[in-house]
Amino acid sequence: MVTSAQIRAARGLLNWTVRDLAEKAGVHRNTVTRAETDANGPGTAQAAIRAALEAAGVEFIPENGGGAGVRLKK
Repeated sequence: MVTSAQIRAARGLLNWTVRDLAEKAGVHRNTVTRAETDANGPGTAQAAIRAALEAAGVEFIPENGGGAGVRLKK
C-alpha cells in the first residue's frame, strides 16, 4: 500500500501540481488532495494515482525498517 506521504513526495519529485496529478490519473483534484492527507485504503482512485506516478518514473519503496519512501527510477 502506498502512503499519503509517499503520494505527496512522489508528486513533489515530479514537480507536479495537484491538478497535474489529477489529470494524469483521471481523477478529480479533491481525490488527489484526500489521498495526500488521508491514509486511504486500496481503491480505484488510489490505484489510478499510483499508476500515473509510476508511469512518470516514480518508484515506491516499501517500508523496510527505515520507513517507506519514493525515488525516481534509474
